[in-house]
Amino acid sequence: MDLLQYTFFQHALLGSLLASIVCGIVGTYIVCRRLVFISGGLTHASFGGIGLGLYTGISPLLSATVFAVLSAFGVEWLSKRTDMREDSAIAVFWALGMALGVIFSYLSPGFAPDLSAYLFGNILTIDVSDLLLLAALAVVLAVFFFLQVNTIVCIAFDREFARSQGLPVRTLEYVMMLFIALAIVSCLRIVGIVLVISLLTIPQMTANLFTASFKRIILLSIVVGCVGCLGGLLLSFYWNIPSGASIIFVSILIYFACKAVKAVVQRRSAC
Repeated sequence: MDLLQYTFFQHALLGSLLASIVCGIVGTYIVCRRLVFISGGLTHASFGGIGLGLYTGISPLLSATVFAVLSAFGVEWLSKRTDMREDSAIAVFWALGMALGVIFSYLSPGFAPDLSAYLFGNILTIDVSDLLLLAALAVVLAVFFFLQVNTIVCIAFDREFARSQGLPVRTLEYVMMLFIALAIVSCLRIVGIVLVISLLTIPQMTANLFTASFKRIILLSIVVGCVGCLGGLLLSFYWNIPSGASIIFVSILIYFACKAVKAVVQRRSAC
C-alpha cells in the first residue's frame, strides 16, 4: 500500500486501467477480424514517426500518430487492390517504418536518443498528458462501440453479409483502422513498440477461452488486462525489471493459467 503514496505509481495504475479499456475494445475487433499481423505492421511502422520526431524536434508521439494513421489507411487501401496481397502491403509499411525510424534516429542532432523507452515502454514514466490522451480515446471508443456494436460485430465476422445488408462496411473499416492506429500509439509509453501487439491480443485470447460473445470478450479482456498490468507493475517493482516486459509476461502467465484451469474443468466434466 505504500506504493500508492507515489504519484508515478498512481499514474501507472490509472494508465493501466485506461489502456486496458482501449486495448480491450480495439483488441477484440483485431482478434475477431484476424488483424493481428496488420496491428504488428502498424506498430512497427509508427517507429518511423518516432525517428522523424526526434530528427525534427517535434513530439515523437505526435509524429508516430501521423505515421501510424497514414500507414493504417495505406494498408487498408492497398489490401483492397487486386494487384497486391494484404500481407505484402503490411510488409511494405512494416519495413519502411522501421527503416525510416533507424535512419532518422541516426541523423538526429545532439546526443543519440534512448530508444529503449519507445521500443519496450515504461509505464512508470507516463504523465498527465498521456493519461488525458488515453482517457479521451477510451471515452470515444466506448461511445462509438456502444452506438455501432451490432454493425461492428457483423463486419468483424462476415463482411460480405454486412455489405449485402447495405451497411457502410468500407467507412467503418477505415474508422476501425484509425482507432487501431491511435490505440497503438497511445500504448507506446506503457509497453513499447515491440510489446504493444501483445496487449492488444493476449487479454482477448484469455477472455475467448470462457466466452464467444463479442461484448463479453470486451468486458472480460478489460478485466484481464487490468490484472495483467497490476501484476506486471508489482513484479517490476519487486524484481527491478522493465515494467513493459513484466506486464506482458504476467498477461501470458494468466493466459496459460486460465487455459490449464479450463482444460481441468472440461476433463472433470467429461468424466
